[in-house]
Amino acid sequence: MKPQQSHNSFLTITPEIKAIDEHDIADNVLYYEYATKHLARLYKEGVDKDDPRFISAYRSFEGEVFENVMYEILLRHALKHKEITEFIIKGPHKPQTKALSNALSISSKGQIVYRTKSKEIGEFDALFCAGKELYFVEMTLVKSVANLKKRLRKKKALLNVLFPEYTIKSLIIVDEGATGVKQLPSYCTVWLTKPFSAQRYYKKIILERNRSRKPFKKIHAKNIVGTRTLQTHPFRYYNVLGWIFTGLRNHNKYIINMQFLKRPDVTRFIDLFTKIYIGYMEADEFRKLYPNAPKKIPDRVMVSIDKEHTGELTLAYYFQYSRKNLEYVKANTDGVLSISKKDPYGITVTEVVHIFKMVKSYHELKKENIITIASLLKKLPVQYNAL
Repeated sequence: MKPQQSHNSFLTITPEIKAIDEHDIADNVLYYEYATKHLARLYKEGVDKDDPRFISAYRSFEGEVFENVMYEILLRHALKHKEITEFIIKGPHKPQTKALSNALSISSKGQIVYRTKSKEIGEFDALFCAGKELYFVEMTLVKSVANLKKRLRKKKALLNVLFPEYTIKSLIIVDEGATGVKQLPSYCTVWLTKPFSAQRYYKKIILERNRSRKPFKKIHAKNIVGTRTLQTHPFRYYNVLGWIFTGLRNHNKYIINMQFLKRPDVTRFIDLFTKIYIGYMEADEFRKLYPNAPKKIPDRVMVSIDKEHTGELTLAYYFQYSRKNLEYVKANTDGVLSISKKDPYGITVTEVVHIFKMVKSYHELKKENIITIASLLKKLPVQYNAL
């Protein structure tokens, strides 16, 4: 599927943007926050620039710089186009605040985020409106944009929920060496820039520690606004997650309500959550399904339906040993399990806790139920798995 080709002038990349012309942004990029402790420590230790540790840290830094350079350029681009009615300000342009709960706001690190309670569920490199179109921007130095698919799907789904009155679209800014552009969905417009180097920023931020940066240049305009300008539609993350859980298991005849799963509103929420929960298995029953399971597993295993980056719906499992000790379990086609730790402060931990509080005895799943559900998921038409 080819990215959209828009006739809107504000979506046409200019020669200056393509060349990453920084003449008008002064030293503004030096005022953003960067995660440079690791990179600075490697420099102080004299680690060679060809060392994999240095390469990895530098690439991460370069990606941060690229995002901020392009944000500054895009901000000035917005000043020249009246079609852009609201452009959300962030970073050093916005007074430092704490991210709000259940609202679009600016985090303490200067990023545009949406949080539910204390958990961040969406971050946007930039946001702007053009009439009734709302654009979220991805600015990245990835080698292949194909890997952005899952991230784009989740962010679009979140914005669809928060701003149902807008048509959600995306602007992707990558350098011309990136591959996979033609695989992006039709709501994406892609800008390809010339190759980017963060060397001068490495020198100023890491080596010189910003000792000689020029004053920050503030931008003021009618269409340059804060996050409060965009009023979000009420959304209760855990309530919706619980509603889907209940809806999937409320069929009198079948183990899972496939008609409910196929509903457009449920499909949209699956894109947002990336996984939905369908019940639990007793440990002994789980071992019947997977004899190679570890000897020690929780008495109850949570079962979910995951949406893969390919769009395919598959089954996954969670071993919860304590409030913060959660493992993600996936089986390959041969039934071999791969187990990985989940972030103890991530949203999945609180999701699993929330659903376990809801489960009743009739939510238990047997080995044959899992086999049936896996078979049903494989038979889903392509449109339910598409991006």
